[in-house]
Amino acid sequence: MDDMSTQPWAWDEQTWRSKVEHVRAGRSMKPAKWKNGARCAVALSFDSDHETNELRDGGKSIGRMSQGQYGNRQGVPRILDALAKYGAKATFFVPAVAALLYEDEQRRVVAEGHEIGIHGWIHELNSQLPYEIERDLMFRAADTLERITGVRPVGLRTPSWDFSPSTLRIERELGLLYDSSLMADDDPYELLERGEPTGIVELPVEWIRDDAVYFNMHRFTGLRPHTPPAAVYDIFYREFERAYEEGGLFLLTMHPHVTGYRSRIWILEKLLEEIARRPDVWVATHAEIAAFVKAECP
Repeated sequence: MDDMSTQPWAWDEQTWRSKVEHVRAGRSMKPAKWKNGARCAVALSFDSDHETNELRDGGKSIGRMSQGQYGNRQGVPRILDALAKYGAKATFFVPAVAALLYEDEQRRVVAEGHEIGIHGWIHELNSQLPYEIERDLMFRAADTLERITGVRPVGLRTPSWDFSPSTLRIERELGLLYDSSLMADDDPYELLERGEPTGIVELPVEWIRDDAVYFNMHRFTGLRPHTPPAAVYDIFYREFERAYEEGGLFLLTMHPHVTGYRSRIWILEKLLEEIARRPDVWVATHAEIAAFVKAECP
């Protein structure tokens, strides 16, 4: 039996406060107005995981890897075509192994004016790794993306959408401009490490604004798609609509191997159509948004 003295209810105040204060949301970096006087900013992101979800789990299912390959063969081309139709720029977070499997895809993404950000090495669960291993994987991932695209990435979305005790330290060592993995606000804020401002901008995610939680399926577990595409569109649109009303940031995460299907890609296309109806919305990459708010809130 575990020693009861080590259980959370037995912690002294210094212990639980230290856990809360390790990584914390600092000052809001929501500007009074966005670039060129825009009322609202839109950050569209695509986590191009492809085969790495299955590879991380051991690479035993050829079927799941084929689903990942769909992201490259159909998902990314459909997404890029939709973005081009509306002149929208976006950010693609790519595990280094996926980038190595599909180098031409990454070059096309960058050539069309989009950003590529770090998303781990092989979609590892970084929040479970010791510092030395997590650091090595993140640095190797950054180097790999730079070699393939010719552009050094300035932002990270952790593959686990979570931080280990070392993640923020590693981001600072990488000299990153922004992170997009945490969930303390709707709008940009500065990350604090043990109360110290880091200068790193957080562009917050949320599972509500992620397609995978509504559509993921795993054959041998109870995980099944439970939300129809029209309902998912309604959730995403309501998030955008309120961000517009509040003059804030609408950040959306989609996956090429999830939303790239014929019956789902319309969600992105319809959102882009609705966003384009409003002339005072700034659609930009995560790097552009992070750089803007950092300049506005030095």
